[in-house]
Amino acid sequence: MDIELLWFEISRSFPILSGNVAITYSDDDSHHQLCKDIISLGLSDALREIVFSEIQSAVRDKIVPLFWSNFPIGLGVTEQTVESQFLMFHQFASAVDNLQKNVSCLEIFIERVNKLDPRQNNDSRKLHAILLKTLLGQMPTGFNEVVSAFYCVAFQIYIQMYTNPTAVLTDAELMMNKKECSGCKNEMNGCECQSLDILINKTNKALREMELLDGIAGESLTLLVQKCIKGHIKETCHGIFDRSFLRQLEIWLDETIINWLRKIFSHVCMHSQTPETCTSNIIKGFKVKLTYFLYEHLALSSIEQFFSIIIDFPDSIPAIDDLKICMEKIDMRKHFIRTLTNTLKVRVLHPGVNTMDILTGYIAAIKAIRYLDNSGIILETVTTPIRDYLRKRSDTVRRVVTGLTEEGPTDLTEELAKGESSKENAKLDANDELNNWENWLPDSYGIDQTARAQLINVNRSADIISMVVDIYGSKELFMNEYRNLMADRLLTYLDFNADKEIRNLELLKLRFGDSLLHSCEVMLKDLTDSKRINSHISSDTKYKENKIFDISAFTISAQFWPTFNKESLELPDEIANEFEKYTKAYEAYKGNRTLNWRTVTGRVHILIEIGQRIIEMTVSPTHAIILYHFQNKDEWILEDLSQITKVPSTILRRRIEFWISHDLIKEIRPGVFKLVEDDGKKSAFEKTQLSQSLGEEDVESAMASASDQREEELQVFWSYIVGMLTNLDSLPLDRIHQMLKLFASHGGGIEFTQDELKNFLQRKVVHI
Repeated sequence: MDIELLWFEISRSFPILSGNVAITYSDDDSHHQLCKDIISLGLSDALREIVFSEIQSAVRDKIVPLFWSNFPIGLGVTEQTVESQFLMFHQFASAVDNLQKNVSCLEIFIERVNKLDPRQNNDSRKLHAILLKTLLGQMPTGFNEVVSAFYCVAFQIYIQMYTNPTAVLTDAELMMNKKECSGCKNEMNGCECQSLDILINKTNKALREMELLDGIAGESLTLLVQKCIKGHIKETCHGIFDRSFLRQLEIWLDETIINWLRKIFSHVCMHSQTPETCTSNIIKGFKVKLTYFLYEHLALSSIEQFFSIIIDFPDSIPAIDDLKICMEKIDMRKHFIRTLTNTLKVRVLHPGVNTMDILTGYIAAIKAIRYLDNSGIILETVTTPIRDYLRKRSDTVRRVVTGLTEEGPTDLTEELAKGESSKENAKLDANDELNNWENWLPDSYGIDQTARAQLINVNRSADIISMVVDIYGSKELFMNEYRNLMADRLLTYLDFNADKEIRNLELLKLRFGDSLLHSCEVMLKDLTDSKRINSHISSDTKYKENKIFDISAFTISAQFWPTFNKESLELPDEIANEFEKYTKAYEAYKGNRTLNWRTVTGRVHILIEIGQRIIEMTVSPTHAIILYHFQNKDEWILEDLSQITKVPSTILRRRIEFWISHDLIKEIRPGVFKLVEDDGKKSAFEKTQLSQSLGEEDVESAMASASDQREEELQVFWSYIVGMLTNLDSLPLDRIHQMLKLFASHGGGIEFTQDELKNFLQRKVVHI
């Protein structure tokens, strides 16, 4: 056999041995004879190894570098313009087409060499694996941007052609419609979407046949799809909480994203699977991953906006329902707690927000979070910083009590009105939990153990009123503040609505018991009794004949009322005599009882004469007495007026400022005040409405502050503390607290915390 001739035939059938990738065609008979000759000489294995080695070299040194040479520009661009995007689109399609042609030549070489040994049939798969590894090994930085640009255009065209109902237009419509096509970005009459779609299908088919689709395009395709999902969630759902979007998003994912991926990956298969089965498995994998990605990012979007969701509750219940489903699929409780806690600290827990707004947000948060998670773990963890912050504000208790008794933004009156039904529902829930023990679920995994430990003694079914009251952990403190506010309303408002107050009182008794509210019942009874007494005395003929002006007294049972503040007021003899007449009439009516007048509290209806004009006004007794003294003497020194009225100078100056602001009194020099009798111009007083002129008094309470009352209660134990420290020299705080609690249990039942005792002792140290 002529060896040179044989080599010539081998080189003609396998030009790759000469470094030529291009294929040369030979007839089957001559190639069949060549294979017989090679096999007869025992050279088949050696030739196979040589050919495959040359194929590997060609892939490494020629084909792959040639493929990457198609992308000289556009790499590393972070923001793509439309022009650069379409440029990279065509570059990628052209490069894949050339790559497929070269790989097809190599596959023909492999097909020919396999005829030397029919048992070898997996060399094509080896070629595809080598090609993928070599491509990835030589991939330039930024190539993923080229792939992203290609599939971004592909997705635009898919949306335009397969999901846009206006994509197919008649020629007349195309002529009339000059708008830009959202797919190819040309004018509608020059749309190239169909031709580009054919090119996209051809490119995807080439990548599938070379088994490069997942390796080359998988990462970029996944990132693009995820970006589309995020954008669609933001565009569709952001800021809208009164509708549920989850099902709508799932349908969009299936009909748009999954169908597009199905179109890309159709007929992708492993050799052991049918194309349909393989494509189905790939799409199923994509669908599972992307569905969970959809849940995750819808949840993230809702969590970022949960503060707004809280504010809009209950209108935002559909958004919470979506979030609840997402959090059942993906555990995001830690992220939810961390994000919402930080948001509340930034938006609510700072001095710029007033206490009532914080309470309103706190109550809305309780409602919204409890609806989201009824285990109580998230609620307890998120709201703990709010409670700690509210505990530091001095007006929290008063604001809570105000919210309970007056209509306002906190909805506490509505919660209070639920009253007994809340208790019954709580009992039913507890019974259901015991009877339905087979469906019991443990607390969510992954929650901070500290928060879990805090919930051991927490009533997870506690209603909103209980949670608000538990800010301070003492019902007594809230009831004392309620008593103070009721006293203020009874003494301040002339048109006091007793029926509404009685209703509130009955609701509070249902929740907190009769014992804590007995004093309030007596206070309301005092109001009723006072009206009856006033009516009787006013009808007394002897009293009516002697009185100079009418007196309507509010007679209170002092031992049931809060402590009054220490302000005092000395009445002029003329006025004091009228009070004495009323006292005698009262004594005649009540027999063995008398009255101790608190002259500084109440309202006085006065007539003010300015020149030829008479103006009516209702003011406090102190304001009236100041003006009374100025009618007898038109100029007063502050100290002299203070001495005659028994009102401290600082308080007296503040009261005089009221009349100065209305141009009835002026300060002619420091500490000296003079009555203004110029009636030539209207005073500011005449231009001011009565309700406005009383604004200062409305904010001042006749009762001693809660802190002052608490100080007096703790003062009872001061002698015990002095005795203990005298006999035992020194004691730790907790020991003093335990011993005082023992004394308190046998005394008036006053309760106090260790922190209160510490603050009380620190004040004593400062004074000593």
